Amino acid sequence: MDLRAELLKSIWYAFTALDVEKSGKVSKSQLKVLSHNLYTVLCIPHDPVALEEHFRDDDDGPVSSQGYMPYLNKYILDKVVEGAFVKENFDELCWTLTAKKNYKPDRNGNSVVSHQDAFKLWCLFNFLSEDKYPLVMVPDEVEYLLKKICTAMNVELSSCELDDYLCQEPQGQSGLTVWQFLDMVNSGRFLRGIEQEAVSMAIEEVYQEVIEDVLKQGYLWKKGHLRRNWSERWFTLKPSVLSYYMSEERKEKKGSITLDKHCCVEVLPDRDGKRCMFCVKTPSRTYEMSASDTRQRQEWTLAIQTAIRLQAEGKKSLHKDLKQKRREQREQREQRKAAKEEETQRLKQLQEEKERKLQELELLKEAQRQAEMLLQEEEQRRRQQHEEMQRTLEIQLREAEQARASMQAEMVLKEAEAERQRKRILELEDMQERLQEALQQEVKARQDEESVRYAQARLLAEEEEKLKQLMKLKEEQEEYIIKTQREKQVLKQEMENKNKCLEEAQKQLEEVRLNRQRVDQDFMAAQRKLRQASTNVKHWNVQMNRLMHPIGPGDKRTNVSGGGFAGYQPLLSQRDSSFKLKQKVEDKGSDPTKDISKESVSNGGNSSMLPSPDVDTMATEPSN
Repeated sequence: MDLRAELLKSIWYAFTALDVEKSGKVSKSQLKVLSHNLYTVLCIPHDPVALEEHFRDDDDGPVSSQGYMPYLNKYILDKVVEGAFVKENFDELCWTLTAKKNYKPDRNGNSVVSHQDAFKLWCLFNFLSEDKYPLVMVPDEVEYLLKKICTAMNVELSSCELDDYLCQEPQGQSGLTVWQFLDMVNSGRFLRGIEQEAVSMAIEEVYQEVIEDVLKQGYLWKKGHLRRNWSERWFTLKPSVLSYYMSEERKEKKGSITLDKHCCVEVLPDRDGKRCMFCVKTPSRTYEMSASDTRQRQEWTLAIQTAIRLQAEGKKSLHKDLKQKRREQREQREQRKAAKEEETQRLKQLQEEKERKLQELELLKEAQRQAEMLLQEEEQRRRQQHEEMQRTLEIQLREAEQARASMQAEMVLKEAEAERQRKRILELEDMQERLQEALQQEVKARQDEESVRYAQARLLAEEEEKLKQLMKLKEEQEEYIIKTQREKQVLKQEMENKNKCLEEAQKQLEEVRLNRQRVDQDFMAAQRKLRQASTNVKHWNVQMNRLMHPIGPGDKRTNVSGGGFAGYQPLLSQRDSSFKLKQKVEDKGSDPTKDISKESVSNGGNSSMLPSPDVDTMATEPSN
């Protein structure tokens, strides 16, 4: 397919998009705008004089495609230089014009492909479509394109499902239009369960391979020419050049290798710590590269050999060559099919001619046989009529005799039958009387039955009412039982809690008893110390009384050995109580309930004892 045919396909879509009324004609103003945009994207110098000259307003009406073609060929397509413009920008211009009118993706956002992917599919469709207008893509090319997209996603295409879909499509032409193709892809019938990102990546890969002629791309290690170091680069192989970049974004191009028929590719042994090596030899330089594995090396070497072969054969695009071969194969297949159908038709005509002649011969034979049969049948018919007449007379005679005998027998039978009928009439009259009596009894029985049925219905209603009451009582009883069970469970839980509390109280009582024994022991020791302290206090009271009440001349000495210091005893009792309370607090912590229970036990067991709280202090105070 040459460049002019490719550009015409896209321009045809733009022209038909401007044909709003679908009359095959477009207004001159719109064609002026279209031509101006084509000048811009095809990088052709503008010729406003020729534009205005061709689209003068004094011409009659809009311009058809046939009227626009001379200007398009002379002033635009004849001036196009391959490589001087970006074809993708040209395709985007035509796609923008036609997509606004014809492309209708799912409004709910459920489309399988994005708007950009739809543009790429449109470009692929234009490349693979037939060179006939309106543009269609034959089913073989549809299957080829879908298989390449599915192969890029490692998914297998169901050919049977595709054939079913193509059979269901109403095709006036022998293929699909681009809008039918995009609707088929967006339906998700062949790409179900695949994420949109994976579909987009697969379409991009096929677009680069088919439209941009990228035979292969990927990362390879390349050995430098001057520094001789190894660097990882992103390589892109096209039929005429092998370019390499810093990364797969292809923003920073590091260099390129021009391929021609004098180049070759060879596999190298592993060295310098690199494996899976190969080299590309050009007339001026040898480039050494290393792949990630043996499979990648084999794919790269085969792809480069394919590019070199295309250059040697003078071909610019692998897929254009493959498309032409597929088209030739289809044409050969169609020719073989047409020849086969023609041969089949000729054989069919010969067979029909032969059958017709055989049928005529059979008809002649059949006519002769029928004439002979008619003569034989006529003779036989006459003999049969004579024999039949004799047999008929004999039969009529026998039938007359039999009829007379049968009439006599029938008379006897009819008389006997008349007698039986008279008896039967009498029996029926008797039976009618009995049936009337039975009918009266049945009427009476039905009346009795109605009264019984009414009484039974009343009893059933009473029984149903009692049954409802019984069910209500049963429900109340069940609710009471459930409530009783719940209360039982609550009481059981409370009993278990009380048992636990009782066990804890028993343990605490044991601890209180042990503490009481220790307190008694401490109390006995305190009493001993208190008695000692009392003795000392009495001694010092005596001394103090002596000092505080000096003996005057003529006074009598007071006996203080029995009483001691009168105001000191209440103080001792108060300090004994404080000492006892302090001992309880130190032994049992800060639990008021336990302290109270212990105090009650202690008071109950030894209520008359009054311990002294700080005996040692009391004992040492006088000495200070």
